[in-house]
Amino acid sequence: MSEELLKKIDNTEALIGVVGLGYVGLPLIDAFLNANFRTLGFDVDESKVESLNAGKSYIKHLSSDRIQQWCESKQFAATTDLSRLGEADVIIICVPTPLNDSRDPDLSYVCGTGESIAATLRPGQLIILESTTYPTTTRQVLLPILESSGLKSGEDFFLAYSPEREDPGNPVYSAAQIPKVVGGIDEPSLKLASALYSHAVVEIIPVSTTEIAEAAKILENTYRAVNIALVNELKILFDRLGIDVWEVVDAAKTKPFGFQAFYPGPGLGGHCIPIDPFYLTWLARRHGLSTRFIELAGEVNSRMPEYVIQRLSEFLNDAGKPIRDSKICLLGAAYKKDVDDPRESPSFVLMELLLQWGASLTYNDPYIPELPKMRHHDLPAMESQELTAEFLASQDCVLIATNHSAYDFDFIVKHAQMVLDTRNSTKDVSEGREKIRKA
Repeated sequence: MSEELLKKIDNTEALIGVVGLGYVGLPLIDAFLNANFRTLGFDVDESKVESLNAGKSYIKHLSSDRIQQWCESKQFAATTDLSRLGEADVIIICVPTPLNDSRDPDLSYVCGTGESIAATLRPGQLIILESTTYPTTTRQVLLPILESSGLKSGEDFFLAYSPEREDPGNPVYSAAQIPKVVGGIDEPSLKLASALYSHAVVEIIPVSTTEIAEAAKILENTYRAVNIALVNELKILFDRLGIDVWEVVDAAKTKPFGFQAFYPGPGLGGHCIPIDPFYLTWLARRHGLSTRFIELAGEVNSRMPEYVIQRLSEFLNDAGKPIRDSKICLLGAAYKKDVDDPRESPSFVLMELLLQWGASLTYNDPYIPELPKMRHHDLPAMESQELTAEFLASQDCVLIATNHSAYDFDFIVKHAQMVLDTRNSTKDVSEGREKIRKA
């Protein structure tokens, strides 16, 4: 069975099904199309499927021209019909794995997808989970769901885990250019998954188990979360001492060994760093252990939006103004520069806090023209405001939350009354520096 599928993979004749057509699934499809595979995309969101089949993109770093090429090649189609999962030789799961209200892992999307696959599972298929999750998920959660079909892994079907690695907004690292960690439930599964990705990705790193692959992803993002928490905490201390933390980091990173630069900000965003460490703390609690270091980092990072509002209050107070009824324009709703991804963006927390304090709030983001509905945030409908000289002058403060390259910070500082910079975006502005505050 495995040799037949391996032959299909080697000849690029295997049909690749990708479940979840978002910031992970679409770049992955692009990588496989570039490797000359046929692809079939699955998503429960009808608007996404209709958009893709019409040759239109809804993700900034994949253009509509590229989606149009997919469609014209006849190598791609998208569908909401999960009964077609049986058509694919390989099914790659790229669905969300959020936290629930108690900050425990929510695997409902993974489990629901697993059940849909089990309903159509046939001998000879390879299933790969890419969604970020805690170690043992593939073996203890997904595998039993798939085997409820009556088929047995390693004999009838094959199962692997390969964590997604995406850096949206970074053109250097497309999905095809990022090395891929791959772990299999068994040796045949590892062999098949490694062979598959080797066609589409620059380098394959096979590991001994799915648990190793799952843990590697958690380590990558926890490493970043902890180090960002360190510089965030130092920022608060250095602010008190009148020391510029960004200049400190820039000086420290000149050391050619033993140091990697991380930078502070108004909070953590994106689907990975604010969420993944909590998967590990949850798993530790299940095993009677505590992960105090990781939990402390989470507390530090989650406090940063409140610290920004505190600094804003201090700076407005110096000008004889309260936050209440002050006109505040927040720049950037996306979680990082030059992307249109709002997931877990600290900007939404900042907006909620500003509204609670009674501010007259507006925002601008060139990539997010309207505020999307967010799972954990209740904000009024708002549209991005044009940054004209008149508009900027009318604001009591412009709060920089995301440092998009599209922003002309010289223009912004020139016309704004006050600028609160959480990203060190205005470091090269020469005129009007007396208006700039950092937080």
